[in-house]
Amino acid sequence: MLNFLAQPSTSRFIIGVIFIGAGVLHFIKPGFYIRIMPDYIPYHKLMVYISGMAEILGGAGVLIPSTRSIAAWGLILLLIAVFPANIDMSLQAIKHQGWRSLYTTATLVRLPLQLILMYWVYWACIQP
Repeated sequence: MLNFLAQPSTSRFIIGVIFIGAGVLHFIKPGFYIRIMPDYIPYHKLMVYISGMAEILGGAGVLIPSTRSIAAWGLILLLIAVFPANIDMSLQAIKHQGWRSLYTTATLVRLPLQLILMYWVYWACIQP
């Protein structure tokens, strides 16, 4: 019944929509992303807009056959690039809210999910 989810074409569509939507949110709600950005990253607002544009372009790119592979590699590289910031977000959550908060749990669960997302992009968009 849910066999369509195992199709790379369905996954590519979902991946595209997720990344386009996430990228658009960077422009609609930049303050949210600025607040969670680590102090060691300069030019927070500019970086939010750059990463948002990268997500939009990558999400759109995986929907177009001629740009799919390069867009997918770009999304994987973007996910790798923001991974240290996500680790920092988890460490800050532990420091300020402790281990038992829902927010801390969400930031910790996000880390392995990001690795799964990298593989999903690879599986749906790059592998032959």
